[in-house]
Amino acid sequence: MLTSRLTIICDSEFSEILMAEIAEAGFDTFMETETGFEAYAESDAFDKELLQAIKEKYAAVNPLVFQFDEIEKQNWNEEWEKHVEPIIVDDKCLVRAVFHKIEKTYPYEIIITPKMSFGTGHHQTTHLMLSAQMKMDHHGKRVMDAGCGTAILSVMASKLGATEIEAFDIDEWSVENGNENAVNNNCNNIHIQLGKINEVNLTGIFEIILANINKNILLAEMQQYATYLKPKGQLLLSGFYVHDIPDLKAEAAKHCLTEVTHQQRETWACLLLQKQ
Repeated sequence: MLTSRLTIICDSEFSEILMAEIAEAGFDTFMETETGFEAYAESDAFDKELLQAIKEKYAAVNPLVFQFDEIEKQNWNEEWEKHVEPIIVDDKCLVRAVFHKIEKTYPYEIIITPKMSFGTGHHQTTHLMLSAQMKMDHHGKRVMDAGCGTAILSVMASKLGATEIEAFDIDEWSVENGNENAVNNNCNNIHIQLGKINEVNLTGIFEIILANINKNILLAEMQQYATYLKPKGQLLLSGFYVHDIPDLKAEAAKHCLTEVTHQQRETWACLLLQKQ
């Protein structure tokens, strides 16, 4: 199977915001390079007109180079291992790959080895989600992980005492990789399905829902999150910028979801909501 690769040359200060916008055009995997980054999508499964609009939008403020080619879909590990370093969240959670050797111990340790899946802890939004999760009571609760990527948030939920985690993602690699990461972390209470929230088999309600996706999807699926959330249950969102918080709060309010708190890391944000 072929994968479309978009190589973008840009100033480093524009990389993150470009990744976020290009994700909305259908690209779901990103890797930083010395001159910018690479973005990957299923061949022809992206919005070419939106991509051109993004290019034109930023060309006015920063010289951009967009280069397309197609490659065989591959295991992400080899390229990832060349650049990845372990990360520590709030001095409480260590996120590492199997090959990292760490002497210091932390309350929580997560082993993540991604293929073509998002969620290594290195992106600001994943860091924010992990940080927020550690402040939430997961013990004995049923958790949904929407758009799970590597299943890093599902693993964190399991380690925090959740009894059952239902996760799903639209990418086959994410389902395969998420299952591998669940096994590597000895988490046998994570169930991962392929598909969108309205396609997978979900039963009952959840005390916690986690969704680190992007603003447009969060807005579109807010009503469904609210439907699956238990009264007084918590919805933790990220994948958007600080200036997007008002839009998300406005949509949440339509479905009896109110803000508990929010965090930010550089320009990215994480929003915790509760169902009234």
